[in-house]
Amino acid sequence: MREQFKQQLTEIKDEVVDILGNVETLVRQATTALIEGDSELATQLVANDDEFDQRTMAVEDRVLETIATQFPVARDLRLLHSMAFIAMYEERMADLAANIAKTAVRVTDKEGTMRAPQALADLVHQQGDLVAQVLAATREALANNDLELALKLPDMDAPVDALYKQFFHELAHLSDEDEIEWASRMVMSSRYLERISDNAIDIGERIVFLITGERDAYDEIELSEQGERK
Repeated sequence: MREQFKQQLTEIKDEVVDILGNVETLVRQATTALIEGDSELATQLVANDDEFDQRTMAVEDRVLETIATQFPVARDLRLLHSMAFIAMYEERMADLAANIAKTAVRVTDKEGTMRAPQALADLVHQQGDLVAQVLAATREALANNDLELALKLPDMDAPVDALYKQFFHELAHLSDEDEIEWASRMVMSSRYLERISDNAIDIGERIVFLITGERDAYDEIELSEQGERK
């Protein structure tokens, strides 16, 4: 019975890790559809959003079932609770990525091209790449219980925020009406990317809690490391 319980825990965590990898792929594809004006890809991504909802809800259901039947305590209970927490954030990130895909559909004209100022398109592309890197690191930290990597996630998120602010700086210099219309729609996509990265940082905090058992360990360890650097 105990071996069966351990197998259940492994399967639940593996599913959460796999979903996180799929969210990374979704973000990359949604950003590509947006920048390249690929309405066909974007439409497909929007249609596939329900799959993430179903998988994350299935994780939550399995967590509840395992708690009800196996009565886990201590670290095992923390693991199960954390997996349900992370699955919730995965569902949010998938929704945000699907919103980017929806924007790609809206800003693509009949010829399948986009009226996009190159500077802003490049910023969104860079931002998408950085967010995907944050997600990849988050997935690795979760899969390997890597505390050091989990603690590096906020530093990886900082350039994403910087690009979001730079987007508005570039937007203020536009004068072409078509470019302004495209950029006004693109603002929300840049915001969605920034929010996806923020959600990954929230998952990172939960990974630190999962490893250390301390809810405030994220801030405390960061402060300790800063003290050592001085």
